[in-house]
Amino acid sequence: MKRLIEKGLMFGGLILVSSPALVERYNRALKQLSGKTTALAEFHIDLSGYAPEIGDELGDERYLNPNGVNRQFILLTTEQKTAPLLNATFSTDKGILRQFIDANEPQLFALTARDAVVGEILDQVFEVSTPDKLLDYRRVTVEADTVGEAVADAGRLHTLIGRFRAEENGWYDAALIGEMIDLARKTGDVVRVPVTLGKPTFEQPDFWTSHFGGVYVFRSVPSATVISVAARETLGDMAVPVQLDLADRNQIAHFLETNALAEPIVTTKGADAAGILRQKMDFVLMDAAAAAGTKLDGLEPGAVRRELRGVAQRLGAAAPAEFTGLAALLRWVEGAAEWPRLTSEHPAYFYGLRARPGPLCDLVTMLLCELCPLDARGMFFGHKELFYQTYATWPEAKRAAVAQYLAQEYVLQQAGAQGAVPVPEAGPGRVADRVAQVGPWGAVRRERG
Repeated sequence: MKRLIEKGLMFGGLILVSSPALVERYNRALKQLSGKTTALAEFHIDLSGYAPEIGDELGDERYLNPNGVNRQFILLTTEQKTAPLLNATFSTDKGILRQFIDANEPQLFALTARDAVVGEILDQVFEVSTPDKLLDYRRVTVEADTVGEAVADAGRLHTLIGRFRAEENGWYDAALIGEMIDLARKTGDVVRVPVTLGKPTFEQPDFWTSHFGGVYVFRSVPSATVISVAARETLGDMAVPVQLDLADRNQIAHFLETNALAEPIVTTKGADAAGILRQKMDFVLMDAAAAAGTKLDGLEPGAVRRELRGVAQRLGAAAPAEFTGLAALLRWVEGAAEWPRLTSEHPAYFYGLRARPGPLCDLVTMLLCELCPLDARGMFFGHKELFYQTYATWPEAKRAAVAQYLAQEYVLQQAGAQGAVPVPEAGPGRVADRVAQVGPWGAVRRERG
């Protein structure tokens, strides 16, 4: 993974924490949540406050996500909402945390100026020892407060103020007034400047989880469906009408079509279908090139493409079926051939689809990434967890080629989550210059002290 970090392809956009004041706040928050502290003088945190350096130090990458449910978080700054979420076990956690910060940004900005905010995504599912318990994951609530319980103290002060105003002898109740003064010293003027955080609730009918090798749950469609990465028999019987796994290609294709969840790239309005297909073909050939021992890293983008064309010519009829199927689609797009009839059993079928816009777009994109394992670029933008997991299994030649290709060819950006929209190509040295400026951890934002 070191190569990905150095090229800015992993851990980009994390927030630097280096001032002693912020490190001390983080440690108090970490102690409260986990009973642990860090000895590091600086580190980088994600959307939830997770730091990969601290995960390495503690030997526990789930120190804020025990059991993979009810994710905890530490907020030092509202700028964390722009950071990625690492080690996600539920696809919905990132959106929930960002919505929570957006909805409470003024209050969180004021609270984090003095203390760290700690919280938890509560879903009332405390462990998922068996697959059927995933279906209990339906509704989550976000609860948060500062380490010093400023929000709770403000609530108590509001209650006391109400008593003071309502009681006839409130002016003479020295104990009441004294308690109000003590709380006000900690919270400030809660009448003029309210200290409150909402406890939003989110319905979660559809999600992906990393548990049990990866499971996709669709419950907002007419016929609830669970699709597992592992053989569906390994999950046992679940209380849903349809249970599939990735080997059920025809049924998955039918599911996507009947629920209008995916569409052919070549018929998508406004899409550069030819450019998208060529990108996918490049990455399919990259896998074949690595298997043949062809070295691609170290070459300029144009030279890489020339080398890949040479690989295709040398393979001829032995080229991967994914490549030949996509090539047939490309010829149709360019008006050089009839429409190719690719059934769902053809290896190229799902490579020719993209998720339709809508509430399930991101989830369907993740599912398509599972079904298109040779499209490394689509996987990188559409399913980061799967990309990093799969990257670790590739031979060294392919890892080097993919990392080089992504770093040279594309300006990295958070947009493009569907993995189907080509990202503008970088000029010579642009990506290298950017990494040199910001370091391997990505853009570092200014701290608030």
